[in-house]
Amino acid sequence: MERVLRFFSAIGDFFAKFFGAIAGFFRQQVTVMLVPHSERNIFNFRISAFSMVVVVFLIVCMVLTFILYSTRFTGVSDLLTDKTQVLEQRDADLEVIRDQISDLLNTSRVFEESLHSTLDSLGLEKSKDDDKSERTAVELGDDAAELTAVKGLLQDSLEYFDQIAKMLQAQQSLIVELPTIWPLRDVRGYVTSYFGPTTHPFTKHWYLHKGIDIAYSRGTKVVSTADGKVIEKAFDANGYGNYIVIKHKYGFYTRYAHMDKVYVKEGQNVQQGEVIGTLGSTGLSTGPHLHYEVRIGTQVVDPQRYLDFNSSKNF
Repeated sequence: MERVLRFFSAIGDFFAKFFGAIAGFFRQQVTVMLVPHSERNIFNFRISAFSMVVVVFLIVCMVLTFILYSTRFTGVSDLLTDKTQVLEQRDADLEVIRDQISDLLNTSRVFEESLHSTLDSLGLEKSKDDDKSERTAVELGDDAAELTAVKGLLQDSLEYFDQIAKMLQAQQSLIVELPTIWPLRDVRGYVTSYFGPTTHPFTKHWYLHKGIDIAYSRGTKVVSTADGKVIEKAFDANGYGNYIVIKHKYGFYTRYAHMDKVYVKEGQNVQQGEVIGTLGSTGLSTGPHLHYEVRIGTQVVDPQRYLDFNSSKNF
């Protein structure tokens, strides 16, 4: 026990001496002298060591604080610079978008005019309420209103495009039911004799040529010029040679004569563009050609009036 007391007493004496020494150090006075180059007026003042330590500590704290805030200020400045550049880029992008919206609006107006023209030519009319709503939206003048106007125009146009598509489908159906294509596959051939009064190549007398003669190489495929049904297939040695007659809708009939081979039979249904035989020179003929006729009821008509109607279609 006595040893323990002596140990703690020694420790207490050590700390007392240590803190006493520190206190003695801080109580010491330090003289600071400021000597100018002229050495005429020398300034000196006395300050305690404690005060000097406090002053030095404050100066160090001020320097560290300055460095810290300078670093933060530099970081904030760089961040502001980056944000400014981003905002400038966004403004530039917005200008591009505005220009694109303006171009889109102008294009939509041209589209609207074309749509009106198309609808007028097809006998369809756009409702006035739709026009009024579109003008009201555009008159608002902002980008959102312009986009809304374009969206409304496109949505309203879908209905009319559907009607136009139905009309075109109906027209296409009509075209395949009428003799509107040339009767040779992949080629047009050469018309050597037209419809109308002409001189007969054998008798040399005037007569009515009831169709057109289309010359080309023997074996060229012959196609049906419209959907229909074969109602006659025969051979006429002193006239048409191998020929067939096809009945179509709306009272149309077509005849294909002087064929080399015939691939269809009576009662068979054929489609526009379907191969029905090959070009030849059978019957009363001066060379390989196809005699092609079109009748409406019992009246013969010029086949080219219908061939030229859809001459862009090629089978």
